[in-house]
Amino acid sequence: MVYSQQTESRSPISVEPTETMHFSGLLDPALLQAARQIYRTYYEVHPEEMQRPIGIAIDRYSYRGKLIFRQKPILLPKECFIPLGQIESGLM
Repeated sequence: MVYSQQTESRSPISVEPTETMHFSGLLDPALLQAARQIYRTYYEVHPEEMQRPIGIAIDRYSYRGKLIFRQKPILLPKECFIPLGQIESGLM
């Protein structure tokens, strides 16, 4: 819970959890392109894999990424998560 420093009563301020926030408008096109390349390479190397990832965690600076198969990825501060829906929309 976050408290306001402006009032002496320390009333709580409502903060929206990051799980419900949508960052698609803030996504760098180069990150999206790198995520698509990582996704494409994975399926070229592993065509027999049946489990679909939920997205890719990608480093904002090096563009290195990992496919994420769990529901709630834990990201490092310099990483962002790109959902599979965004990745696949540009591959078709």
